[in-house]
Amino acid sequence: MTRPITLFTGQWADLPLEEVARLAGEWGYDGLEIACWGDHLEVSRWDDEAYVQSRRDILERNGLKVWTISNHLAGQAVCDDPIDERHRDILNDRVWGDGEPEGVRRRAAEELKLTARMAAKLGVKTVTGFTGSSIWKAVAMFPPASDEWIAAGYQDFANRWHPILDVFEEVGVRFALEVHPSEIAYDYWTAKATLDAIGHRPSFGINFDPSHFMWQQLDPVAFVLDFADHIFHVHVKESITNLDGRNGVLGSHLPWANPRRGWTFVSTAHGQVPWEPLFRALNAIGYTGPTSVEWEDAGMDRLQGAPEAIAFVRKLNAITPPAAAFDAAFSTSRDGAGAS
Repeated sequence: MTRPITLFTGQWADLPLEEVARLAGEWGYDGLEIACWGDHLEVSRWDDEAYVQSRRDILERNGLKVWTISNHLAGQAVCDDPIDERHRDILNDRVWGDGEPEGVRRRAAEELKLTARMAAKLGVKTVTGFTGSSIWKAVAMFPPASDEWIAAGYQDFANRWHPILDVFEEVGVRFALEVHPSEIAYDYWTAKATLDAIGHRPSFGINFDPSHFMWQQLDPVAFVLDFADHIFHVHVKESITNLDGRNGVLGSHLPWANPRRGWTFVSTAHGQVPWEPLFRALNAIGYTGPTSVEWEDAGMDRLQGAPEAIAFVRKLNAITPPAAAFDAAFSTSRDGAGAS
């Protein structure tokens, strides 16, 4: 089944977009999932025709297209509580402002609306990102969090995201939340609760990234099949677990690649994701969107990981359902000449 293979530029934003596009083009990628940070894409310039054309020109010079843009960083601040110095590190000056938490949340929401408008100008139909969460801090459920307190967190998410989605729908763009720890949806059941909270709006779906499922011991294939109608975008990213009786799934506040961590990210084709069953599941649900390589690996250089990944994904994308059922040849013909 033909799907474009793209490179997510989020982990490459220290390089100019021109340089990332050159590398991706040389490696054979079909396009980029462009991050809205670094110099890659400035969403506040969505109505600057010359600027928007300059992004198109960079892609065209390198034989690339764009199907998706990402604003994970601004999205994180829409619902997060607390807002603190971690957010100062990931937000631009316009969104951070004076750092007053509710002001940051409001400006982050406006940034997502601008992102929808920029996507529409680029002819892009899907924005990937995070939502943040006011209740992630209660994941351990101590101090005890009442049902009412958790429900209020989902309502807070809905209240903040409905006006954002109004703009997405106005311009014909969808938002795909990456189901990810620290978000309002981080596993199977919270994904269901999140979709319920937003009223199953057609403009709100899922950016599926199986790397976050593996260390949580979730079944990524079952998730794809059960949430088939909501899979708007797919990240190709890997993780490995090292749960040896000392290392725990929560990471122990240790840096990536530390051997005492219970899990860490690794480059595509070097982890534990069941890729072939997953791509067969994507075929089964009729997913034809991008398969976007997200390089994250503290132990492998990205200049090695990214070109390796495209060859791996191209082979997976080549798994094509047959035109006829394999057992069709067993059927007895109408003229009686079948097997005796």
